[in-house]
Amino acid sequence: MSRTSRTTLRRSRTALIAAGALVAAAAGSAAAVAPFGTSAAATAGCSVDYKIQNQWNGGLTASVTVKNLGDAVAGWQLQWSFAGGEKVSQGWNATVSQSGTAVTAKDAGYNAALATGASATFGFNATASGNSAVPATFKLNGVTCDGGTTGPTDPPDPTDPPTDPTDRVNNPYEGAKVYVNPEWSANAAAEPGGSRISDQPTGVWLDRIAAIEGANGGMGLRDHLDEALTQKGSGELVVQLVIYNLPGRDCAALASNGELGPTEIGRYKTEYIDPIAAILGDAKYAGLRIVTTVEIDSLPNLVTNTGSRATATPACDVMKANGNYQKGVGYALNKLGDAPNVYNYIDAGHHGWIGWDDNFGPSADLFKEAATTEGATVNDVHGFITNTANYGATTEENFSIDDSVNGTSVRQSKWVDWNRYTDEQSFAQAFRNELVSVGFNSGIGMLIDTSRNGWGGADRPTGPGASTSVDTYVDGGRYDRRIHLGNWCNQSGAGLGERPQAAPAAGIDAYVWMKPPGESDGSSKEIPNDEGKGFDRMCDPTYTGNVRNGNNPSGALPDAPVSGKWFSAQFQELMKNAYPAL
Repeated sequence: MSRTSRTTLRRSRTALIAAGALVAAAAGSAAAVAPFGTSAAATAGCSVDYKIQNQWNGGLTASVTVKNLGDAVAGWQLQWSFAGGEKVSQGWNATVSQSGTAVTAKDAGYNAALATGASATFGFNATASGNSAVPATFKLNGVTCDGGTTGPTDPPDPTDPPTDPTDRVNNPYEGAKVYVNPEWSANAAAEPGGSRISDQPTGVWLDRIAAIEGANGGMGLRDHLDEALTQKGSGELVVQLVIYNLPGRDCAALASNGELGPTEIGRYKTEYIDPIAAILGDAKYAGLRIVTTVEIDSLPNLVTNTGSRATATPACDVMKANGNYQKGVGYALNKLGDAPNVYNYIDAGHHGWIGWDDNFGPSADLFKEAATTEGATVNDVHGFITNTANYGATTEENFSIDDSVNGTSVRQSKWVDWNRYTDEQSFAQAFRNELVSVGFNSGIGMLIDTSRNGWGGADRPTGPGASTSVDTYVDGGRYDRRIHLGNWCNQSGAGLGERPQAAPAAGIDAYVWMKPPGESDGSSKEIPNDEGKGFDRMCDPTYTGNVRNGNNPSGALPDAPVSGKWFSAQFQELMKNAYPAL
């Protein structure tokens, strides 16, 4: 299919963020979500009264009133873009944040609920040139405020003819079931208590060339897609694939190194991506919605672990110099995107990796570079995924980035350490805005891997920590119980997170279990293997750390096998500490 014709297949995704389906953005608010296989629909609409109350050469004060014309919402955020170089400096009656030209005003909690016809008013100060104008477009929970409403979509009539499979939908997860990997399901069901979750959908990892045909007697890609057709029946079904085999893969972590050397970009293209693309392009599978998570753990390393940074590694410097991460990701997006039923989501790290100011913008720029090389364009990108195979809490409800204790900002706590974000959802929503500001399509959606970030059990805090200091306040209230945000391997105390579900919050296409719970992050000691996976001390429970985790203990569980292998002790701990509880 030509590049031009593929662009026309991508429909506008503004309807994705319908207010009624996506009202869980406010921390601590409860909202109905759409489980896989159902469609949440609501009438949405809004109007905005934006008034510049005072303007001078150097700044302005504005008042904004947003009126909900659609169905009631339990939480809201209003988005717009400045065109005159304005920069928000202070807000009231809403949390007002800015990334590039994109501005987001999020409810203040007490004004989160907006009944039909109800309004909320907030204000802000901004630096400006003195010639500011009213922004052209506002969106409430993703829906353009034009004074009208958009009605709910009726469920499909089973007697209607099938839809054209070449027409990409806004959110592939809405109205669709998601593929349950029989191999993972069997491992889970064999564990005591595992049958409680063995029917959950998880990602299928293609982490080496042999996995395409089926390594060590396991299912290959065609086997999975054939099984997916059986599970699909007459409805819609999403298959989740993890594309994970870049040359010099994950240059900062030995446990997830791969089979291809730093210069083997040719093999990556011809022996790995091309065969996958050929299978996905088979007309037999055109009725499946195929979601690809494209190359986790690699691109952000070029921002955070190269050059003069204290965290730099020689391997990452090599990959930055040769450009093979960008070339590989671009080639994968281009070739996989040729199948019109494929939805590419690029891995975007997590808040504890690129949530700092000096990582945030440069990462978005690097992703844009990768997405526009080797023949790829931004139209090959349906969205991004955060927290893949990581442990960051989806939401931290007992403290926020705007809190302070005795005059000291939460950002100054040892845990937050000047990060701009405290959890994955706020990070994903803000990073989405940043990605749009650098040139990605405005309709991109985000996925959050919630497979192991529940942090439930007896140690889960029920409220904020003591206000003795900012550290006691944050540490006593945080759900994420890791010793340090930089700890990533087989974390002790972790639990299953939110169950997979479609459209849980504004801008979020789905919570997913892309990392199959119970599959190891890496071995606790060196174990010879034929997959190129090394021994990383971050997986050793006796390790006392390095600069990337603040020289803290690793927090890893003992007796872990090589990454990707079944780790029964971890699976049991994840179930024990699940939140929501099983």
